Amino acid sequence: MPINDQNRPMAQKLYDSAPSSRQVAKFLTASTLGATLLFLSGLTLTGTVIALIIATPLMVIFSPVLVPAGITIFLVTTGFLFSGGCGVAALTALSWIYNYVQGKHPPGADQLDYARNKLASTARDMTEKAKEYGQYVQHKAQEVTQGQAS
Repeated sequence: MPINDQNRPMAQKLYDSAPSSRQVAKFLTASTLGATLLFLSGLTLTGTVIALIIATPLMVIFSPVLVPAGITIFLVTTGFLFSGGCGVAALTALSWIYNYVQGKHPPGADQLDYARNKLASTARDMTEKAKEYGQYVQHKAQEVTQGQAS
C-alpha cells in the first residue's frame, strides 16, 4: 500500500473500490433474468413429470394401437420425404441437362466434356487396335491356308 492510502479516510477507500452503477445494473439484470429462467425451468420440469404420471396409464392401455400407428406414421413420413427428395434431385438433373444442351455451361460441364473426349479417344484407340488385330488374324489365316495348300 502506498503511504498516501493510509492517510485517506475509510469511506473514501470503500467508494473507490465499489463497483460502478453500470456494473451493479448488469449484475441485477443478470441475476433477475437467471432466477426467472431457473424458476421457469423448474416449473416446466414439474409440469412434465405430472403430465408423464397422468399419461402413463393411458399409454399402457393404448400401446397396442399407438405403437403400430407411430410406426405407420414414421414410414409414411419417411416415404414422402424420400419421394420428395428424389423429385427434387430429378428436377435438378433435368435442369442441369437442359442448361448443358442449351450451351449455358452449368457447373461440372468441363468435367463431363473431358470425360466424353477421353472416352471417345479410348474408343478410337480400341477400334484401331481391333482393326490391326483383325488384319493380323486374317494374314495368319492366309499363311496357314497357303501352307496347307503347298
